[in-house]
Amino acid sequence: MSDTQILVDRLLEIMGEAVVVTAPDGGRTQISKAFEIATGHAGREVGDAATLLGEHFMRSAMAADAGGQWQGAVRCGDGNDRNFEVTVTPINGDGGVPRHYLGLVRPAQVVAAAAESNRFGYDTLTGLPNRDLFIDRVGQSVLQANRTGGSVALMVMGLDRFTLVNDALGHSAGDRLLVEIARRLKTCVRETDTAVRLDGDKFALVLAIADVDDSVIVAEKVLSSVKEPFSLDGQEVVATFSIGISVLPLDADSGAQMVKHAEHALHYAKTSGRNQYQFFSKDMNRKARSRLELETRLRRALANDEFVVFYQPKVSADRDAIVGAEALIRWMDPERGLISPAEFIPVAEESGQIEPIGSWVLWKSCQQNMLWQAAGLAPIKVSVNVSARQFHSRTLIEKVVEVLRQTGLDPKWLELEITESMLMNDVDVAVRKMKALRDLGIGLSIDDFGTGYSSLSYLGQFPITTLKIDRAFIADVDTNPKTAEIARAIIGLSRGLNLEVVAEGAEVAAHINFLRDNGCDTVQGFYYSRPVPADEFEKMMRQTVMVRC
Repeated sequence: MSDTQILVDRLLEIMGEAVVVTAPDGGRTQISKAFEIATGHAGREVGDAATLLGEHFMRSAMAADAGGQWQGAVRCGDGNDRNFEVTVTPINGDGGVPRHYLGLVRPAQVVAAAAESNRFGYDTLTGLPNRDLFIDRVGQSVLQANRTGGSVALMVMGLDRFTLVNDALGHSAGDRLLVEIARRLKTCVRETDTAVRLDGDKFALVLAIADVDDSVIVAEKVLSSVKEPFSLDGQEVVATFSIGISVLPLDADSGAQMVKHAEHALHYAKTSGRNQYQFFSKDMNRKARSRLELETRLRRALANDEFVVFYQPKVSADRDAIVGAEALIRWMDPERGLISPAEFIPVAEESGQIEPIGSWVLWKSCQQNMLWQAAGLAPIKVSVNVSARQFHSRTLIEKVVEVLRQTGLDPKWLELEITESMLMNDVDVAVRKMKALRDLGIGLSIDDFGTGYSSLSYLGQFPITTLKIDRAFIADVDTNPKTAEIARAIIGLSRGLNLEVVAEGAEVAAHINFLRDNGCDTVQGFYYSRPVPADEFEKMMRQTVMVRC
């Protein structure tokens, strides 16, 4: 293969446009990766152009000197016809004779939307008003409402998990989804209302309303319309919206305030479960300010060394001896004192700060384990929680390797705890990453087992060493026969798969007795100890037998 052909193949692989390259006789046709995604045709070479795009492509090619262009149906990989526009350009060789024809292929609805939006204020993809025109429409609606004593509702909407569509089907499919979303939105409102694409997967509606109930009707209509399945590349895709609503004059007295309040309400809708609408409230505004302040303080906390790691012992059910520990982060804020992880971990996850914080906990835990070993204490395995963002990061393996190298800790004394729900987005990728971690020699535990989305068939694929029974199955294991039976089943499953089983949330003697009698290896909970600082944990390690707290 020539260097030129290698270069062409590489360009076709990485370029974002759907492109066809064919010889004058239509004999050898190459397509870009973006074309494969747009039409469902696979393979770098796909036969002749006449088969691929029909005779229209060749007619356009013949007229290429005059700016050849054709718009019509193209047979896609799933057997369905879809409308595309093909613009053909000749690539001339010696004597001005075409050696190849290059065809730019675009969905017809995208072309139409772009043509409609050539004027200022309109989105090039969907043809809807854009953010510039949105600000003007909000201002005009507020002026009109103030003159007439009327009301205006502003809805700011974001698609839930839109990145999954882009990752799974490609950006071309994501664009087609956005175009269809825009079309459906316009059917949900009157001609006097305004539907807007703000940016990315974010849309808005500006409505003149007679009563707050009018906005509820529209919001429910939007949710219902959007969640009807879309067909993308022969695959059925279900999308949902989160909607934030502010109303003038009920909770805002200006356009700028309406926008701000609707954004706050949208954030609340997304963090409260998605696929819903939320109205702005003053309490929500206070929470938003408090969250923003917490996020700002959180950014400083790591640099200012305000975090500490506490350790909760894992105890042998048979011997009452410490056999491991779970590392748990705590935030000692100099002004507010101890801040609960339940308060700051969600903020860290949403703001993206969970990765550097998680890396710090991993490093600190491994360092502390080495310090205990250097002090002559019997080695134990320390478990460190891994967030979803950390697990899906491309650099997770490298960071674990680097921490083990820096601290000198033998990998067998480290265990990573992963919740089962974070493994289910792409099981194959998760399994490959877990195998790479296991190859390092570290342990892997599935945390909160029984509360997520995994199935037993997947469980057999995961290269794990430990299952942790969620505290929900331990809390009433001594009084609820059904819960007890579930706990027995998980213990039996673990032993059958040759896994260690750890029960968390053991708080009373009856819990310990049940777990011991039913073959549970290890227990963790307040019966023995709450999470404690490293120096207190060291004192407990020096005890031959754990003393109940």
